[in-house]
Amino acid sequence: MSSQSDRRGFMMSGAATAAAWAAAGRPGFAAQPSSATAQPMDRVRVGLVGVGSRGTWLLSLLLGIEGVEVRAVCDIIPERVAKAQEKVAAAGQAKPQGYARGETDFQRLCETEELDLVVNATRPWKWHVPICVAAMQAGKHAATEVPAAETIEGCWQLVETAEKTRKYCVMLENCCYFREVMLVHNILRQGLFGELRHCEAGYQHYVGRPRPATTQRPPEDKVRTANSYPTHPIGPVAQWMDINRGNRFDYLVSMSADGTGGNRRADINTSLIRTARGQTITLYYDTKLPRPYDLIYRVQGTRGIAMATADRIYIEGRSPKPNTWEPMETYYKEFEHPLWKELGERARSGGGHGGGDWLVVHRLIQALRTGAAPDMDVYDAAAWSCITELSEQSVAGRSRAMDFPDFTRGRWETTPPLGILGGE
Repeated sequence: MSSQSDRRGFMMSGAATAAAWAAAGRPGFAAQPSSATAQPMDRVRVGLVGVGSRGTWLLSLLLGIEGVEVRAVCDIIPERVAKAQEKVAAAGQAKPQGYARGETDFQRLCETEELDLVVNATRPWKWHVPICVAAMQAGKHAATEVPAAETIEGCWQLVETAEKTRKYCVMLENCCYFREVMLVHNILRQGLFGELRHCEAGYQHYVGRPRPATTQRPPEDKVRTANSYPTHPIGPVAQWMDINRGNRFDYLVSMSADGTGGNRRADINTSLIRTARGQTITLYYDTKLPRPYDLIYRVQGTRGIAMATADRIYIEGRSPKPNTWEPMETYYKEFEHPLWKELGERARSGGGHGGGDWLVVHRLIQALRTGAAPDMDVYDAAAWSCITELSEQSVAGRSRAMDFPDFTRGRWETTPPLGILGGE
């Protein structure tokens, strides 16, 4: 399947294929610029698409961050738009323009408003790609809730549009900013784990009880025998493993534990990923069976191992007892991530997933205000999101190995790793 992984030719034919590759900057044609750019700005003018429960929460975060002006809000339900407008006005900002003329009114917002950033918090997920593409084509940066895309085709659309417009397209992947995740990142960069060999993570969160339609993962009309919600667990692992920054996902195999009889919905999916450096990842999706919440975040190297969400660590030659777990608490004192040292109190008070929500929004806004590159980019959004379709195809093919697309077209080999992020 390598031909599928690096281009969409299998979905096209003849002259249409050649024309599409030429327009998209595919191999064999002139490539588009690889990096987005942004000049520093005193204020970030924001349009928010989707102001349901998650969008309203993001609106609260945006209104609490210095330098943000919410200029426009959009939703298919007019009452939500009106409430969002009131919320912005109550925060002391000018009443934003409202857009509520149906499912595609985000296009009018993108084309009409003078904005720097369009934030996308819509459901269903099928709108994530169209909204981000519309924003970038209109000259705005795009930020989306997860996943960025549901298909490989959608991932390519995001990558190609970002390259052509030189605009940022990032996922608001809050798990990358969890305190324990960033502690592990710092310990790893300090060399305590030795050479990284294996990671394990999973979206293990029981949502099998009846819940409002807006909180289903995945929505009930899109049940897939796949690793259907991969970005929360894979995001931190990808940053630890320097994915797209000196390393890349190479291939994946996947299988699902199905229900019996007429219930063929996958209860648990297990996917295995191998990287170009020869490392491995075990990735789970488990939301249908009763269980405690656990993302695992296991990192294993030649000198140590940690289970972040279990608060356990072992470092050879450092831990008090050989081959015995110890709590991670003492490591926070010495290896707390600089971002959490400086902003941890503000992050916790900002709320949302232990501070991860506040940090992901804060870091993006700070990047735009200072002209720095965001911590995550469109290549991350694509590499993490495409796991759903790759795993689905692997399951359908009796765990056939599926090659990952190289969305960077080889640039991963020379892109430097993500370092230890500073506070501001």
